[in-house]
Amino acid sequence: MSFFKKIFSKEKKETLDKGLEKTKTSFFSKLSKVVAGKSKVDDDVLDNLEEILVASDVGVDTTLKIINRIEERVAREKYVGTEELNNILKQEIAGLLSETNLADETEFTIPSNQKPFVIMVVGVNGVGKTTTIGKLASQFKKQGLKVVLGAADTFRAAAIDQLQVWADRTGVPLVRQEMGSDPASVAFDTLKSAVTQNADVVIIDTAGRLHNKVNLMNELTKIKRVMQKVVEDAPQEVLLVLDGSTGQNAFEQAKQFTKATEVTSLAVTKLDGTAKGGVVIGISDQFQIPVKYIGVGEGIDDLQVFNKNEFVDSFFK
Repeated sequence: MSFFKKIFSKEKKETLDKGLEKTKTSFFSKLSKVVAGKSKVDDDVLDNLEEILVASDVGVDTTLKIINRIEERVAREKYVGTEELNNILKQEIAGLLSETNLADETEFTIPSNQKPFVIMVVGVNGVGKTTTIGKLASQFKKQGLKVVLGAADTFRAAAIDQLQVWADRTGVPLVRQEMGSDPASVAFDTLKSAVTQNADVVIIDTAGRLHNKVNLMNELTKIKRVMQKVVEDAPQEVLLVLDGSTGQNAFEQAKQFTKATEVTSLAVTKLDGTAKGGVVIGISDQFQIPVKYIGVGEGIDDLQVFNKNEFVDSFFK
């Protein structure tokens, strides 16, 4: 499927550690208070742990799932000391993430048997959608892949112009039309251009308006239908971008977009500026959609492939 080495570099690991620092510090400072003076994990510890997980934006349902699993272990193993709690938590969270995020990629890859590989990017304005597209384009280009971008968010002139800045910065072609143009027409032209250029990857930006789900659904469905006139199974991926710093708001956005279209992967941005990194765990679990990318900084290389093992390791480091 993919053809790059799976090595998580020291630099990437350090960036991930730093990006999750606020979440980790907040979580463990609260946890240390919970276990202070306690020798074993009892109901009181679990009740307080539940509050901490919810406050870290893991989400109520996922929190209850984690607490239930720990309760089962405590009952089974009879005596679980508080010093073991970190390790048990780490194991249970890693187990949850493994149920949805099966792959353990460390590099930006695409299937080698689908060309062009079309990614349709969705998400509300302000979550870092255009920036994520630009960073993805840069990373794919570094892998030696030919990338074409499509500015199908024609609702805002700023969105088109911002994507042009990224296209110029990364040196990849952008297909665009005037503000107010038919988004499906832009997507069609983008795929035609990509096929002509024998491109490997096509990334299509779309408008992020949620005020009318019916309009959003109709628009995304039309874009898909028109793209399939050029590439039969396009888009092969629908990537939903969420702002991790908004916590529970990100859950609501995920709910709305998964109703409007079939989302196949997630990118969670802005994790470096928040203590709400637990949202990655909750969203992945609740929506059963793999987290593919996380944003842990503003630099062009600070968009990382989500590796569940490295994420949990950094969270508990």
